[in-house]
Amino acid sequence: MDVIKVSANSRTAAVAGAIAGVIREQKHAEVQAIGAGAVNQAIKALVLAKGYLEGDGIAIVCVPEFVDVNIDDKVRTAIKLIIEPK
Repeated sequence: MDVIKVSANSRTAAVAGAIAGVIREQKHAEVQAIGAGAVNQAIKALVLAKGYLEGDGIAIVCVPEFVDVNIDDKVRTAIKLIIEPK
């Protein structure tokens, strides 16, 4: 499964659409963000996606967790949001 990666410059509506689409198709989505700005965009996108999916009768839950990722041979801590239907 592909991870939806969010940056501080990501468009929230685009990320929300990606989350909703993955939930509709695969019933499981993972969103990853590094840094306060990226986490902010990811959370806003999650709220928008929740609204998109409610229109289809799909309620979602989100479980956040820390995950270490390698970027340019450096280990960074990211926030991963695991999203699934309720």
